Amino acid sequence: MKNILVTGGLGFIGSHTVLSLHEAGFNPIILDNLSNTNIGVLDGLEKLMGKRPVFFLGDVNDPAVYGEIVSKTGSIAAVIHFAAFKAVGESVQQPLKYYRNNVGGLISLLEAMKKEGIANVVFSSSCTVYGEPDAVPVSESSPVKPAASPYGATKQMGETILQDCADIHTQCLRYFNPIGAHPSGLIGELPLGVPSNLIPYLTQSVAGLRPPLTVHGGDYPTPDGTCIRDYIHVCDLAEAHLAALNRLLDGSQNGRFEVFNIGTGHGNSVLEVLQAFQAVTGMVPAYEIGPRRAGDVVAVWADASKATNQLGWKAKRGLSEMLRDAWNWQQKQA
Repeated sequence: MKNILVTGGLGFIGSHTVLSLHEAGFNPIILDNLSNTNIGVLDGLEKLMGKRPVFFLGDVNDPAVYGEIVSKTGSIAAVIHFAAFKAVGESVQQPLKYYRNNVGGLISLLEAMKKEGIANVVFSSSCTVYGEPDAVPVSESSPVKPAASPYGATKQMGETILQDCADIHTQCLRYFNPIGAHPSGLIGELPLGVPSNLIPYLTQSVAGLRPPLTVHGGDYPTPDGTCIRDYIHVCDLAEAHLAALNRLLDGSQNGRFEVFNIGTGHGNSVLEVLQAFQAVTGMVPAYEIGPRRAGDVVAVWADASKATNQLGWKAKRGLSEMLRDAWNWQQKQA
């Protein structure tokens, strides 16, 4: 069983990827500082995996933690790097927090990888690198435009850094808007504090834990005036990371740095998501239209054909399944 270090492995996407790695016969090793998750995620993973995953409490910015991990677990075949702050709006308000953690953390990780002889990384990038696209869907050859937020800028910088590291082999996954939860309801998205993303706020609002949802902007140049995004089930996204990891480890990578869009290839507006949620759950979301939010682009969705053709990966779960699983997870949080 090859050891795979998963930074941010108790987060939303990280925890689902840890489960996929285990099911595929890898030994996932989690590094997380619990800045936007809680230790209880380990309990859910233990129930699903049949054993408690290896976990290290630590920060990607701490060089000492990597030596400790290797000394206790043995050699690491690859790293899947999730650990980063991810709220677009917060990044506009606190840009230095994002640059220090997202860019500085990646540099610390790469320095440690070089020291420990680890040459393979799957990097958690984002469709935000495309900025406000000229046309949709966006493909990997679409221009990387000026970022609309400091968060997006940190992902652009991360990609540039990885392209410049001649001794690192990278699978860079630009993914779109992950939502949903494991169908068991044992792991899902539970950010600390007030959620900044649509679905966890929506489900908490419908559950009576938050005030009505504010839709950020109703005057965009879209059919219903609200932003359009490509929503992808987190389990599909986890499987994409597994496919990218296997491409690294089996030597089928075409060049040292590859980038793949990971999305469904279909966009939904915020109001369409709210309507679909009501249709799936029978619950009527309360919402109001508010002002636009700094850093948001109008519309973006993926051309994911490269991932299908080269990674052998394709999104399998639709919007209704995503919303059903997200609501199932929320209901288990009593």
